[in-house]
Amino acid sequence: MKNIECDPLDKERFKKLGVGTLLDLALLLPSAYENTYLSPSPLLDRVNTVFVKITALTQTPKVLQIRFFCEAWQMHFDGVIFALKPYHKAVFKRGGELFVSGKLSYNGGRWQMIQPQVVTQVNTLTCKYKTPLQSKTVSTLMARYVSEKTLLEEGLHVKEAHTLLSLHFPTPQEAAALSNAYTHETISCLKFVEIFNYLRKLSVKKTTFPSCAKLIGDEKAFIATLPFRLTHDQQKVIAEIKHDFQSENAAKRVIMGDVGCGKTMVILASVMMAYPQKTVLMAPTSVLATQLFEEAKRFLPLHVKTLLVTQESDTKEDLAQFDFLVGTHALLYKELPRCALVMVDEQHRFGTKQRALLSALVSSKGTWYPHYLQFSATPIPRTLSMIQSSLVDFSFIKTLPFPKDITTYVIAKANFKMLLEHIRREIEARRQCIIVYPLVEESEAIHYQSIDEGRGFWEKHFEGVFVTHGKDKHKESILKTFKEEGNLLISTTVVEVGISLPRLSTIVIVGAERLGLASLHQLRGRVSRNGLKGYCFLYTNTPQNERLEKFSRTLDGFEIAELDLAYRQGGDVVEGVIQSGKKLVWFEMGSDEAILKEAQNRLAMQR
Repeated sequence: MKNIECDPLDKERFKKLGVGTLLDLALLLPSAYENTYLSPSPLLDRVNTVFVKITALTQTPKVLQIRFFCEAWQMHFDGVIFALKPYHKAVFKRGGELFVSGKLSYNGGRWQMIQPQVVTQVNTLTCKYKTPLQSKTVSTLMARYVSEKTLLEEGLHVKEAHTLLSLHFPTPQEAAALSNAYTHETISCLKFVEIFNYLRKLSVKKTTFPSCAKLIGDEKAFIATLPFRLTHDQQKVIAEIKHDFQSENAAKRVIMGDVGCGKTMVILASVMMAYPQKTVLMAPTSVLATQLFEEAKRFLPLHVKTLLVTQESDTKEDLAQFDFLVGTHALLYKELPRCALVMVDEQHRFGTKQRALLSALVSSKGTWYPHYLQFSATPIPRTLSMIQSSLVDFSFIKTLPFPKDITTYVIAKANFKMLLEHIRREIEARRQCIIVYPLVEESEAIHYQSIDEGRGFWEKHFEGVFVTHGKDKHKESILKTFKEEGNLLISTTVVEVGISLPRLSTIVIVGAERLGLASLHQLRGRVSRNGLKGYCFLYTNTPQNERLEKFSRTLDGFEIAELDLAYRQGGDVVEGVIQSGKKLVWFEMGSDEAILKEAQNRLAMQR
């Protein structure tokens, strides 16, 4: 436990509980309260504990009916036990006197207690915890470590501390109320404490390193030579990166932009800001790496020597002679020169270890810390980016160089004839179409055609049909050929990220309801890359689909990220961020931004 002195036995207990901080422990809430305080009068729909005498018994094979008399209440009531066991007969005998506990109801003019439990110790209140340890052990830990003093030392206010203490050490009256439901005020407190605790953990994880060098190259001359004007967002992000490069610490920034927002120009401007220092960029596919390399050759000044490094290129060049290395994971198997700037495109497509290895390869035994930029075309919800900003800096490119003109339709089998006519018209106009299938081979589990089942129809009725999928060894060469010669591409979601197809006007996504909205948005982003009129058809067996209908009405990737979050209820999204793998239980990503801001402000004031 951080900031707490505890003996080895308690340390081992905390490990079993998955507890790392005092607030982790305080947020481990009771699942139930066992209240055996005697009830002075009968409480309807509440658990009552009372001393009774058994005056009568009636038994059937599976049910035992007991007539109790309570002297304190001066009344009779019925006890009903279902799923009768032998020990029930031994405990409940006519004339017997004992303490019982259970919830009271009133039906047909008679008071009734279903499944009464025999109580051996009265006037106690026990918290029950669902953990790998016994409730008694957890209660001991709470009493030993969780107090007003320790909670205030963790940065909570008095009211928040008292709310948590009332959950772990309630009075009988508080326990009765808590057994029904937490109040809105209590839930708000738990939301705050949970996200405050998480932000504190992140702040410990954030590391800064002195930069290998201040990068003071001139990007202005490069920007002035471009045959188009950069958008306001592109210019703003370039300025943010420039500020990072001139800091004493190495940059650690994520640049997030919607599909087609013009990240490539930001990448090339960063190369110029780093020059004459060297830059390396890793992309997830050779198609994407080749595209970036071609853009670099097209727009960068001739004196900036650029090299493509992929498995296919198999270059024998001396990498140290180049200013800008563009490649795939093949870079990880090369002896790289020291680079002052490391960039990763579509960063979510690489594992953490791959990204870290690239940085390590261009460093020199912990003394050379390159500036590090990650680019992503998968927007995340605003709240999530606010949380992650505790670890890295964020930049957003929201405006597009070419406003997207894509019409999205949710269609079903009845619309298939209309779809065929649309595809024919587009191909006749020298435009291209993609049909994305959910799987390659037939499956009984998925009620949609596979590529193997569907390709015959398209190959019979259309010319220039190309087919590929994720496990196809030749997929990248097929995509290149399709770009130049093809009319119709039959594929899986392998086209989600990567190749730019200027003539692509239409994408059909089969079984669209099976994909997350972020994936649908990535696929739809393949069309209308240069302002071409685009069409997206979401083919589904469940056309009355609210999620797909809402998706079809917006092209804003950040809005779609929020929509995706609302339908996924936050848990899935958060899971990938929280280092321990635990979900946030109380804090709602979609609706608790104000609480997050309050927690961030509190944390900033306490630093």
